Amino acid sequence: MNIQSYYDYCLAKKGVTEHFPFDEETLVFKVGGKMFALSSLKGWEANTPSINLKCDPDRAQEFRAEYEGIKPGYHMSKVHWNTVTVNSDVPQKLLLELIDHSYELVFKSLTKKLQTEISGS
Repeated sequence: MNIQSYYDYCLAKKGVTEHFPFDEETLVFKVGGKMFALSSLKGWEANTPSINLKCDPDRAQEFRAEYEGIKPGYHMSKVHWNTVTVNSDVPQKLLLELIDHSYELVFKSLTKKLQTEISGS
């Protein structure tokens, strides 16, 4: 995966916006004003990209045990966030599923009103 495919994949999701709330190099994707994915642009430039993604705590532990490229979230709640090293032993299909999972967790935490506004139904 490259930065453009990551960017396009996240931004294609309903209601997603991009932000730089921490500094000029940490790209954050939000849905309903809440973060679901963040990544350092410097990491992509240095060919060492990683993405912080929200994850169900039980699944997070399983993924960390199974994949070298999945660690507790860097500078995040270690219970609810994983840092996933891109282009590691984590298959791209799983990486996309983890992005989807993070988005869905955050989306489901939004108010029903906001969910309806975002989904358009």
